[in-house]
Amino acid sequence: MTPLRLLAAALCLAAAAPAATLDDCRTLRRHGRLAGARECFAGLASSSEPSLAAEGEWGLERYQQANDLFRAAVARHPGSAELRVRWGRLLLDRFNPSDASALFEEALQRDPNNADACVGLALVAAAAFDPHAVELARKAVSLDPKLVEARELLASLLLEDGDSAGAAQAADQALAISPDALDALAVHASIDWLKADLLNSIPPSPWIDRLLGINSVYGQGYAVAAHFFVLNRRYAEGIRLYEKAIALDPRLWSAHSQLGINLMRIGRDEEARAQLELSYTNGLRDNETVNSLRLLDSLKSFVTAQDGGASLVLDPKESDLLRPYFALIANRAMRAYEAKYGFKLNSSVRVEVYPNHEDFAVRTTGMPGLGALGVTFGTVVAMDSPSGRPPGQFHWASTLWHEMSHVYVLTETHHLVPRWFTEGLAVYEESIASPGWGDRLAPDDIAAIRGKKLLPVAELDRGFLRPEYPAQVAVSYFEAGQICEFIATRWSYSKLVAMIPPFGQRMATPDVIRTVLGIEPAEFDRRFLSWLSERTAAPVAHFDDWKKGVREMAALLAAHSYDAAIARGLAIRDFYSDYVETDSVYEMLATAYLAKADKPAAIAQLEAYARIGGRSPATLKQLATLEEEAGHPEKAIDALDRLNYIYPEDEDLHRRLGSLYLARADSPSAIREFQALLALHPLDQAGSHYELARALQQAHRSSEARDQVLLALEAAPDFKPAQKLLLELTH
Repeated sequence: MTPLRLLAAALCLAAAAPAATLDDCRTLRRHGRLAGARECFAGLASSSEPSLAAEGEWGLERYQQANDLFRAAVARHPGSAELRVRWGRLLLDRFNPSDASALFEEALQRDPNNADACVGLALVAAAAFDPHAVELARKAVSLDPKLVEARELLASLLLEDGDSAGAAQAADQALAISPDALDALAVHASIDWLKADLLNSIPPSPWIDRLLGINSVYGQGYAVAAHFFVLNRRYAEGIRLYEKAIALDPRLWSAHSQLGINLMRIGRDEEARAQLELSYTNGLRDNETVNSLRLLDSLKSFVTAQDGGASLVLDPKESDLLRPYFALIANRAMRAYEAKYGFKLNSSVRVEVYPNHEDFAVRTTGMPGLGALGVTFGTVVAMDSPSGRPPGQFHWASTLWHEMSHVYVLTETHHLVPRWFTEGLAVYEESIASPGWGDRLAPDDIAAIRGKKLLPVAELDRGFLRPEYPAQVAVSYFEAGQICEFIATRWSYSKLVAMIPPFGQRMATPDVIRTVLGIEPAEFDRRFLSWLSERTAAPVAHFDDWKKGVREMAALLAAHSYDAAIARGLAIRDFYSDYVETDSVYEMLATAYLAKADKPAAIAQLEAYARIGGRSPATLKQLATLEEEAGHPEKAIDALDRLNYIYPEDEDLHRRLGSLYLARADSPSAIREFQALLALHPLDQAGSHYELARALQQAHRSSEARDQVLLALEAAPDFKPAQKLLLELTH
């Protein structure tokens, strides 16, 4: 709008000439004339027409009154699609996407060609990183080619997907319709900035200059750019942009909230709290803000322990138990990656471990394609505690090893590495770290291979960001890991590592493939798929036979037909040898062999189960028992020690493992296990302190051993073994 038209609109209001329209109010606000816009919305709020009054109240940020008025307006005009769209947009604005979506659907039932309703649904889908968001935005554009918001949204979605050319085109189309399309200008600025380094300063942008010429206080322009940086895991630069947004518009509470969330992600908790509390106090009470504040409250009680290069942040209820194990894996990983990648961190790594999975989930809010077990923000790692998941559901040590790879690769590349590579490398690192670590070929992976749903390497990031089918994120992890294994196998591990620096130099995936591997991306894809097809041939070809055989084997076991069950199991086991989840063929074969009193055969099956990566605590403990009975204490130790890195919240595990270490005269390991036992507050306090005393005595730490014996006798004064040990330690 020209300055003269703006002046005319303002004079209309001042002279109480013809009533200002909603478009007048929006124009004043879009051009940063906030006082005039507020007066305009106040005029609408006094209207006797509920729909106009609702818009006025909404513009004045009186949301409950606006909601009530929209309800009245819809009751008065039940056939109106547009009123439902506007009511839905209010609800979406106030953190109620479910009811908003229902209203948009109702609008489309009344008017199937309502482009604004499609935009509303696209916004809901975009917030959830639903792939239908792009489709809905395109539909809105086709229904109303002049709807600027639809083109701006499409531009944003395309840039989220990494299609900067498509995003620029959509933004240009929005600007051709309306030269003051502010978010289209912000998208253009974002495209340019994503190619630059914003760590020290934000480079000048003609697009932002043009935007500020239209609205000098439009902080949302910087917030739009910050969103894209955060999606690309460039958190420090995103923070700079959110700070710039707030400097322009101190009342942009959404930017305050996102600034707080991202400060928290890089470990600046007190600054984060200040921003989040400011947002909350001023009415921004969306789930991200509220849950992040609750998480910060939870973290207040956590214990922080510096151990080597790792700063462990643990719940006080399990700090004593977990600290030795987490410190061991974290520091081992840091030493390994420093040597492998030839890169040294200049700070410690903060590892937050959450026993409440919902607390951990807050860390991933608004972040697409991140693992469900751990997440890395530069040198901050957040992950589930073993107690946050059912026993055996995940391998915490493998997860931490995975996240530590991210710490090094993200830091070395200044967070410029594509998601497929950093995830794929971390998945591969898990698989080579120790036998049984990492994930196996899953049924969803087999289905994707059979359905030819794997993506070309140059497009693989899409599978993490906006999945097109429910399992695509998990399948993308698998595919990325297999690609990295393929590179390490067919070229070398050193070639795989050699790909890291070019990504840090802003080289795109196709160029890195050409430069480091000397092959065209299309040829790389062809060779990879051929390699993968060869190594997955059996499970892909025989998956249906395997499933049928498993059902038949289970029925034979239930009928106590053990010979037949064994024959069936041996016939199908290698059709899908990677499967070590619930009711694996290995476990069923072991059950059948034990029913026939053939313990050596049962042990062989369970050893294969453990070697491949089986994680059931009950099954691994059963294997340890069988190994002990067979006179193989070292193998029993191996089976039980695996559980420390899967589910250490088990008194029996530490008691048995400690006793085995004690018998082997491995006193440091025995001390660790009995200390872990005591950290679980066992009922048998006397026996537990006594066993720790024995281990300390074996290590010639007599004074500490005496203290533990006294604690044992304090719990059970008549405990004869403790009395005897005290005498030994006294003389």
